[in-house]
Amino acid sequence: MLNPAVDIIYQYFPKLSEKQREQFRQLGELYPHWNAQINVVSRKDIESLYLHHVLHSLGIAKFTNFVAGTRILDIGTGGGFPGIPLAILFPAVHFHLVDSIGKKIKVVREIASGIGLENVEADHIRAEQLDEKYDFVVSRAVTRLVEFYPWVHNRFLKKDSNAIPNGILYLKGGDLQEEIKEARLKAEVYNLSDYFAEEYFETKHIVYIPV
Repeated sequence: MLNPAVDIIYQYFPKLSEKQREQFRQLGELYPHWNAQINVVSRKDIESLYLHHVLHSLGIAKFTNFVAGTRILDIGTGGGFPGIPLAILFPAVHFHLVDSIGKKIKVVREIASGIGLENVEADHIRAEQLDEKYDFVVSRAVTRLVEFYPWVHNRFLKKDSNAIPNGILYLKGGDLQEEIKEARLKAEVYNLSDYFAEEYFETKHIVYIPV
């Protein structure tokens, strides 16, 4: 079944393999199916799945690439964002998707299995209960940075393997200056509108916090 909405992914990422193109296409079938049973994307937003969720998640991939073997933790993944789109794009990178709500992790597992993702591990667990270490932590606006940072500050591998030092890659909208000041963090803010032309991204950012 054709889904023209997926074309926006192909447009911004033209070098996808046939397998990756098919995996992205399948998201447009699987998410509405599972969302009808377990709400992981707001009902009115599911029609904008590719723009608001998949492409938004892939903003991280416009900011930086990950080398093979990189370990990434996605905290508060919800229905699998940004982890699942990134896992499709980087099949040689290991993604650990966690959420405190078990029903959402069920959806993540079903989606990952349904499209044949072999580089995704999903667990119903709180971030502060983890004892593994990672190169990067990614997330989409789970909470304010002053609350988020203590959950993850000791979750990082010491050795840097990528083009940028290990750290947090946080997708967040709005004016972030006050939030960054409140958290007392050395953070860099990048505009997603520099990568994507759609109006939706005009107030969307990547916050990079190297550790």
